[in-house]
Formats: sequence, structure tokens, C-alpha cells
Amino acid sequence: MRIAIAGDHNGFALKSLLCPELSGSGHEVVDLGGRSAEEIDYPALCARVCARVTDGRAERGIVLGGSGLGETIACNKLPGIRAGLCHDVWTAEVSRGNNDSNVLVLPALRLTGDLARRIVAVWLSTPFKGGKHARRVAQIAELERDGRL
Repeated sequence: MRIAIAGDHNGFALKSLLCPELSGSGHEVVDLGGRSAEEIDYPALCARVCARVTDGRAERGIVLGGSGLGETIACNKLPGIRAGLCHDVWTAEVSRGNNDSNVLVLPALRLTGDLARRIVAVWLSTPFKGGKHARRVAQIAELERDGRL
């Protein structure tokens, strides 16, 4: 799977841990920054990852920030993005299975490396359930397109 990934200064260390592990698991990883633990604004990083997902250059995206809240808001402003902020394995399963999320946002300051690895593994391996969830995802797309149902 081709995965676009980026992290701000708070997410840099966790991103540095996850990238080689994802590559080692056979994924093609596109690291879109930041390149150090120096402060960086996250909206541009989110836009880079989301652009890769929406134009098909990446199948999924991962964004790492301190709390992940701002990153989730920024990502979900972009058409075609369904970003899920995941703090645990259960939210990763729901994010993919029910919401067909295509971008995973991780709160780097709240996760251990081991928990982050487990969240990513579950998120990457959980299929979208379809059915009633497909109807709801379509309604979300309609809201995105028209601002109403």
C-alpha cells in the first residue's frame, strides 16, 4: 500500500519511528515532512498528505500532531478526505470499518510507540464494512458537496 505521512514538530519522533516500520512491512511510504523537531505549522502538512490521497498518488494518509485535533480539522476541510483521530485500537477499527477513513490522525503526545504501531496496523488492515455504513459515508459526501442533505 502507498502511504503518505507527515508530522509536525510534536509528531516528528513518532513519524521517525513509524516510517521504517511501515516500509519494512512492505508499504511504500512517502514522507512529506516535517524534517526535524523544530516548530512547524501543521495545515500545510495536512494539505500535502490529503492531496496525495485525493489524487490517487497514495492510497492512505497518516498525519501526526500533538493532540491531533487541529490536524483532524484541517484534513477534514479538504474534499474527499475522511480523517479519523484515533487514540486507541477501537477508534482505529471504527474509523476504517464504519467511516471508511482514508487519513489516520495520531495524537503523538498521547501515545506510546507501541500503541501507535498497533493503531496503525489495525487501521491499515481493517476493511470498510459497507452496507448501512456506505449509505452514511455517501451522506457525508453529500454534506461536503452541498452543505446539506
